[in-house]
Amino acid sequence: MACPLNIQDIGKIAYERALALQREVHGEVLERRHKDDASPFHLLLVEHDPPVLTLSKRPSARDHLIATEEQLSDAGVVVCQTDRGGDITYHGPGQLVGYPICDLNELHLRLHGYMRFLEDCIIEVLGQFGIQGERDHCATGVWVDNAKICAMGVRVSRWISMHGFALNVNPNMDHFHLIVPCGLAGRQVTSMAALLGEQCPTMEEVKAVTSTVFSSAVERQSKETA
Repeated sequence: MACPLNIQDIGKIAYERALALQREVHGEVLERRHKDDASPFHLLLVEHDPPVLTLSKRPSARDHLIATEEQLSDAGVVVCQTDRGGDITYHGPGQLVGYPICDLNELHLRLHGYMRFLEDCIIEVLGQFGIQGERDHCATGVWVDNAKICAMGVRVSRWISMHGFALNVNPNMDHFHLIVPCGLAGRQVTSMAALLGEQCPTMEEVKAVTSTVFSSAVERQSKETA
């Protein structure tokens, strides 16, 4: 019998607090490998407030921070170091950030397959709102007409995932001008609000669809070779 996805809607939270929570859940999932009474699959849904720029360990990440200290202060944006993959990423209110913390052994996936799994889920979420998302074979994430709508960066430790995706619902798009998003010079970013205008769903509607899509996807994948 497949284990259900345990979803927690955390609401608005500072990045460092969310990172501490991820590590706590990661430890619980690791411990669960020796028990039968805990789920190997979790999804934390958050919006980050205050807005934050997260820098990976990649040396080029700081080079892609193009704002001055004064500009960051005026925008109310903080900078945090993180341990995920990828480059530099923006998170803020109006952006749905999802942290799947899952035992990849239970999903029968390794890193490449897991990234494609995340992309498939977000493409399905967007499709339910009439947006045709797609992959770019040269860049991780989900794109619409060559503009990134969902950034992704993960860390896998002991084959348990952390970090995840950042879907632009209706964030402050001016904040993306503070960086070279994901280190991809010349590439644009977009949002559901930019594409749908007044028809843009609320954050709660996007959370509901995301929860349903990920729950179904985890159930299918965990059964696939069980």
